[in-house]
Amino acid sequence: MTELLPAIDLLDGGVVRLHRGDYAQVTRYPLDPLAHATFLRGKVPRLHLVDLEGARSGTAAQHEFIKSLCKAFGPGVQVGGGVRDVATAEALYAAGVTRVVLGTAAVRNPELVRTLASAHPGGVILAVDAKDGLVAVDGWTTSSTMTALEVARQFEGLAIDSLLYTDVSRDGTRVGPATEATLTLARESGRGVIASGGVGTLEHLRALAAAPGVPFVIVGRALLDGAFTLDQAIEALG
Repeated sequence: MTELLPAIDLLDGGVVRLHRGDYAQVTRYPLDPLAHATFLRGKVPRLHLVDLEGARSGTAAQHEFIKSLCKAFGPGVQVGGGVRDVATAEALYAAGVTRVVLGTAAVRNPELVRTLASAHPGGVILAVDAKDGLVAVDGWTTSSTMTALEVARQFEGLAIDSLLYTDVSRDGTRVGPATEATLTLARESGRGVIASGGVGTLEHLRALAAAPGVPFVIVGRALLDGAFTLDQAIEALG
């Protein structure tokens, strides 16, 4: 079964969406993040938060705000952006975060992934977001030299919750997710893959729901823009 995973991207204290990961193309939404997290509580099992300031700078910037969001939503919050060391991750866990998302660290500091996965089994999500086929790092501003599968295979046997795969070229566009690439990664890695990026219609959700190995699909802009409602999305996936 595939479940909905709403996304809240935070920048300068507000809710935003980037177009294809470009910080120069920002759409800002008049949405109260705390009120939205409270509204989502009990309706979906998880909430996906991205600290875009932390992702770009490499230093997580919004721990106190994230702590408030965790209280508003309850258990099930996962956070990415600027998690580059043990202290930052532990501070997020202490704030109430259930899972931390590691992307840049997976490429540049694999030992951090191993340390956190051992200390928090099931508490780590590995982001293997691709730009032109290669994993993107530093808030998607730089491409590494590794593919998503190569990064994932470094951590075989670790108690990682799942992989998170985004085709950066589709993110924030609503043109449709990279379904085939997502399914290939799930099949070849042997792990569940959270689909992200490009969802724009209920048909996109139905296609992912019919795919094996995709436990969650992240939806951001389509929900914020009103392309469909939360209830319609849940029904399409169910």
